[in-house]
Amino acid sequence: MATIGERSRNRALNRDISRAMVALFKESTGRGPTRARTYIENGLVITVLHDTMTKGERTLMEDHKEDTVRDLRRIFQGTFRDKAIGIVQRLTGRKVLAFLSDHAVDPDYAIEAFVLEPGLGEESD
Repeated sequence: MATIGERSRNRALNRDISRAMVALFKESTGRGPTRARTYIENGLVITVLHDTMTKGERTLMEDHKEDTVRDLRRIFQGTFRDKAIGIVQRLTGRKVLAFLSDHAVDPDYAIEAFVLEPGLGEESD
């Protein structure tokens, strides 16, 4: 069981990662998500972001061009991949083994997931 100090450090780390990911979205797309929450468990870091789309992306969605919005998001996610990995490595002090990213258009959610070294279950191979 985590001590009070460990829980406080974990909350601070979750908050710091969430804030850094919001800033990265804002830097990359011109607009940051309105909500973000990060979860860290067993070598996984998962950040869920809400209300991420730009005005232009919303216009495309209203014109039933959801696939175009998803394609644009994949391009953005590929562009900021290295920065996202750098954020998580810097804040956790651990190497990122894998990064996965996806975006739902309706409702507007994005997820950024990181597998940390040594990997799932926290056991070395």
